[in-house]
Amino acid sequence: MSIDQSSRWPYTGRTEGSDTLAANTKRTRSERLEVRTTAEDRALINQAVAASGTDLTEFVISSLTVASRRVLADRTDWVLDSETQTAWEEVNHRRARSLDGLAELMARPTPFTDE
Repeated sequence: MSIDQSSRWPYTGRTEGSDTLAANTKRTRSERLEVRTTAEDRALINQAVAASGTDLTEFVISSLTVASRRVLADRTDWVLDSETQTAWEEVNHRRARSLDGLAELMARPTPFTDE
């Protein structure tokens, strides 16, 4: 799962396609999350909330959910025992090799530009 929305500004706190989900599903929030912060951090958060055009709850939940998925991605998708991990590291530390025709292929003009 790739989560790169750096080119999508202004930040809305919503992922692409979430409007469809929101229209079809009503989620009831029953759990409370409380945090302590500094005045400076709160001012920054408030500024980001205002810029995003959403409310504080939606902004925080969306941000925390995305951050949580990023942290857990490598822990849920990459589980290797020590023998497999050693083999993986060995493969990744090998020198690059020349593949027949690769240099020629990479030198060809791309059909995806107007040059």
